[in-house]
Amino acid sequence: MHPISLKILFFFLLSQAGSAVLLAQNYRDSLDLALTKLSAEAKLPGLSVVIVNQDKIVYKKSLGWANRENKQPFTINTIENIGSVSKTFIAVALMKAIEKGYFTLETDINTILPFKVENPSFPNQPILIKHLVTHTSGIIDNDSIYHRSYLFRHTATIDPTLQTFMHQYGYVGGIQDTTLQGFLQNYLTPKGTLYTQKNFYPSSPGTRSSYSNIGSALLAYLIEVKAGMSFADFTQTNILKPLRMHHSSWFLEKPIQNQHATPYFTTEIAIPFYSLITYPDGGLRTSAQDLSNYVQEMMRGLADHSTLLDKDSYHLMFTPAFSADHLPENFSLKNRNKGVLWNLYNDGFIGHDGDDPGVSTNILFTKQMGIILMSNIYLEDRSKFLTVLKKYGTKLIQNK
Repeated sequence: MHPISLKILFFFLLSQAGSAVLLAQNYRDSLDLALTKLSAEAKLPGLSVVIVNQDKIVYKKSLGWANRENKQPFTINTIENIGSVSKTFIAVALMKAIEKGYFTLETDINTILPFKVENPSFPNQPILIKHLVTHTSGIIDNDSIYHRSYLFRHTATIDPTLQTFMHQYGYVGGIQDTTLQGFLQNYLTPKGTLYTQKNFYPSSPGTRSSYSNIGSALLAYLIEVKAGMSFADFTQTNILKPLRMHHSSWFLEKPIQNQHATPYFTTEIAIPFYSLITYPDGGLRTSAQDLSNYVQEMMRGLADHSTLLDKDSYHLMFTPAFSADHLPENFSLKNRNKGVLWNLYNDGFIGHDGDDPGVSTNILFTKQMGIILMSNIYLEDRSKFLTVLKKYGTKLIQNK
C-alpha cells in the first residue's frame, strides 16, 4: 500500500477510535444524569450501581449516603443485606451439592430431613427438591409467623412511625428457637410451636406457585444436612471464597458492620440493624463490588466457561421450569419463567430482586452484560432505574 494511503488509513482508524470513546463518555454522562434524577425523585438515601461485562466493570456510580447522620458516603464497597437476591446463592450452592452427589432435583425431601414434612391436605404426596426451587411445594410464608423471624437489634429510641409500621406488619420478634433447624422444624411439623395448617397451601406439590422464603430456607437446610456443615460455611467454601467475595458474610460481623449501610424506612428515619433466622433466604451482606464478581461468574457460566460449576449445572440452573402446557396455578409467563430459584425474564435477562425493610437490590445479566443495583431503602418500583441501566448499559458494552 502507498505510504500516503497508510497514513489516511491510520488517521481514519484513530478518528473512529476517538468517536467510540466520545460516544461511550456521552452514554456515561447520560446515565449519570438519569440516575441522579431518578434517585432524587425517589428520595433514596444511598444508591450504588455497577455494569459489567464478563471481564471487567464498564460503569459504576454511587450517590447519597450509607449513613446520613455520619455523612458516610454510599460507595460500591458499601455493604448491606441484599434481600432475596440471596436466594440465587442457594441456587448455586444447590448445584454444587448436586455435583457432589448429595441429591437431585427429583429427591424427596423426607429422605434427607431428620424430621418429616408433609402438606396436611396431601399427606401422601411427596415434596421434591424441584418443587422447592420453583416455589410450588405448597409451603407458604405465614406472615404472622415469618415476620417474627426478623430479629431487630434493640435501640434506645425508635421512631414512633417506624414502631407503628413494625407492629402493624408483625415485626415483633419473640420466637424462642432462633436456629435455622429449630425454626423450620417448629414451623413445618405438627408438634412444632409455630405449626399451623395455614403454613401450607391446600394444593398438591407441583400444582400451584406461591413464592416462599421458608421453602427456600429449607433448601439451604437440606444442603446443611448432607454437607455436615452450616449453609454459611458451605457457601463460604464453595462460592464466596472462590469468587474473592472477601467482604461478604451472612452475619453482621464487626468488620462487616464498619462498612455496613444504615437501612432506612424513610430518608429521615433509620431502621435498627436486624438479622434473619432463615438467613439463607435473604440475609447475605455484601457490596456492589463483591456482587460484580458473582454476576460476572454467572455470565461466564451462561457462556459455558465458568470455573465455579460444571457446564451441565448452569444449563440445569437456567433451564425454564414451566411451559404453556405445563403451568402451575398462580403463575404467569407474561414477563418471566423460573429456573432453579432464578427468574428467567422474557427480555433475555436472568436475575433476581431483593426487598426487605431498608433494602432494594437487583441483579440482572445476559452473556454480554451484568447489572447490579443496591439501595438502603425499600423502593417498590425500580423499573425506571432498570430501564435506563439496560438502555445505556447495552450502549456502553457495545462501545467499550
